[in-house]
Amino acid sequence: QVQLVESGGGLVQAGGSLRLSCAASGRTFSSYAMGWFRQAPGKERTFVASITWNGDGAVYADSVKGQFTISRDNAKNTMYLQMNSLKSKDTAVYYCAAGRTAWRLFRSLDEVDIWGQGTQVTVYS
Repeated sequence: QVQLVESGGGLVQAGGSLRLSCAASGRTFSSYAMGWFRQAPGKERTFVASITWNGDGAVYADSVKGQFTISRDNAKNTMYLQMNSLKSKDTAVYYCAAGRTAWRLFRSLDEVDIWGQGTQVTVYS
């Protein structure tokens, strides 16, 4: 079983950048497709991006395409989310997620097998 811990969230001015990290414990990190979701205040948790086990494939929500980049380093058991040109609408708790298979990219909550505890990102103008 993999356990996930996010870091890198914080307060950032609009137009700035942040890089989130998701550190996984356990030996099976490379067996999972991984992804990010976010939940804004008073709203449902929504998909941001997911990536295959080897990083060869990725998919993004339309709202972040061209703005965010997902990546992973299996040697470090870590996944990343580079967020650029941040806007106030990007304010949310960001959650790391592990899918149920290595190859299948996922977009929905019910395709997630394991969740992290979340990290807060607040964008101010």
